[in-house]
Amino acid sequence: MEAAKLPYDRSYNFSAGPATLPTEVLEQARDEMMNFQKSGQSVMEMSHRSKVYVDIFTRAQNSLRQLLSIPDNYDILFLQGGATMMFAGVPLNLLKTGKEGKPTVDYIITGDWSKKAADEAKMYSDYCNVNIVVDSKQGADYKTIPDQSTWKLTPGAAYIHYATNETIRGVCFNTLPTFPEDAVVVCDMSSDFLSRPIDVSKFGVIYAGAQKNAGPAGATIVIIRKDLLGRQLQICPSALNFKKQADKASMLNTPSTYPVYICGLYFDWILKHGGLPWIYQQDQEKAKLLYQTIADSKGYYELFVTDPKVQSMMNVPLRVFAGGEQNKENMTPHELKFVAEAAKLGLVNLKGYRDLGGIRVSMYNALTLDGIKMLCEFMKQFQAQNPPL
Repeated sequence: MEAAKLPYDRSYNFSAGPATLPTEVLEQARDEMMNFQKSGQSVMEMSHRSKVYVDIFTRAQNSLRQLLSIPDNYDILFLQGGATMMFAGVPLNLLKTGKEGKPTVDYIITGDWSKKAADEAKMYSDYCNVNIVVDSKQGADYKTIPDQSTWKLTPGAAYIHYATNETIRGVCFNTLPTFPEDAVVVCDMSSDFLSRPIDVSKFGVIYAGAQKNAGPAGATIVIIRKDLLGRQLQICPSALNFKKQADKASMLNTPSTYPVYICGLYFDWILKHGGLPWIYQQDQEKAKLLYQTIADSKGYYELFVTDPKVQSMMNVPLRVFAGGEQNKENMTPHELKFVAEAAKLGLVNLKGYRDLGGIRVSMYNALTLDGIKMLCEFMKQFQAQNPPL
């Protein structure tokens, strides 16, 4: 099998994040690197207060608003610290309700990242009670999402938090859950952000680290309904204070200027090619091809998540247990060989998450269908040449 032949000797990058970016976006950034639109400066050198940069920033916000059809009663913030910082940012900004007694916050745990979010909220137990609505670790090892009829929601909770897609184990809400109309729904969409159309009005807060589907590491996107601003606790740091950031158009302090610029180019790239309906069609086609290849292997490649209703389009962890005993990194000899031989062909970053082992295929928006086709051909060849031990 011949190695990938891509412009600039690039590889097909299956990293779970920071992830591959569209070639067109990188080329535009390259062309504008030394002197952005005759300003005499690179974007990364500009004052964030300058008109030329404020225009870049505003364009990025407007392009995102257009992509997601974000209503006017929502603010778009570009912050820092990744989704992990928002695990603290959410309770710090939404717990001052004015009611007597400690409010309850609901957390739906379907994987490692939603558990980390719940654990972070528990650090603020002086200000809230954390109710675990459901924890799919119990009895299911994060391999599925329990039916919503089994969940234990709190009437009048200050907010309900969940993650649409779990990057590590590949569980996804392909059908979004339903909640009471007055519920404040907070959603971590980091690993499937901008992969499909959504109704933003169903959410109080959406947040996402940009480095998977929307840009480079360093920019964190928060979309918040305006009426939820001003609920922050007194201990909330200014840089994490959503209201203060909204009042200053995300420029309370120096933002991640260059990452936001790249995000804007990424948003425009999606719009240029047909918006989220186009992206969704592409992502579905890539996922269908990969899952079919795994099914055709007749058990040689074993999925972690076997329930089609909750299988991710973005992250697909799998194993080759036919390849012998696991090492201390949870890798079988066949899996080690798979990752090494794939890399030689230009199929890189396929090693699974360190605590889970095996192989993980991450196929975010910028990974092309050709990349998935080549991977699937390699998988078939590898199976034929490496029978079970």
